[in-house]
Amino acid sequence: MVVGAFPMAKLLYLGIRQISKPLANRIKEGARRSEFFKTYVCLPPAQLYHWVEMRTKMRIMGFRGTAIKPLNEEAAAELGAELLGEATIFIVGGACMVLEYWRHQAQQRRKEEEQRAAWIEMQDEVGRLALALEALQAQVQAQEAPRALEELRAQMQEVRAQLCTRDAETRSKSTPKAVSTSEK
Repeated sequence: MVVGAFPMAKLLYLGIRQISKPLANRIKEGARRSEFFKTYVCLPPAQLYHWVEMRTKMRIMGFRGTAIKPLNEEAAAELGAELLGEATIFIVGGACMVLEYWRHQAQQRRKEEEQRAAWIEMQDEVGRLALALEALQAQVQAQEAPRALEELRAQMQEVRAQLCTRDAETRSKSTPKAVSTSEK
């Protein structure tokens, strides 16, 4: 089984979201039982939600300026508990999305930095290779100069040898004439 195909972080986030539903149900039960929680946490958002909802419905139906009666305490507590439970699930889901986004961004940054580091490493390697090439070219040029001198020396020796042989030939030609005239 391939681990990369199904990231464990996503499975963890899914588990957290599934756990948030029972947590929301527990919060609802606590809101129904506690007077303080019911009075100060559940009732105000429920009354506000009821007011906005009814006002919107009245405007859609064409009634304007109609007074809206607040919900009774029991219905408001129930609606507030439901709103609180749904808000809990929404907040947990949103937090999971934000965490996944941050994780993805961190992964993206890490990948970009690795690419940048690889690019810099390649540039350094190209620089080192260029220096090595220059050193090798200088070394080849330094070795070619003595070879050229050796070749010139060899050519000069050949020329000298040819000159010496020609000189010897001219001497030998001139010497027999002198001997031959002296013999006469």
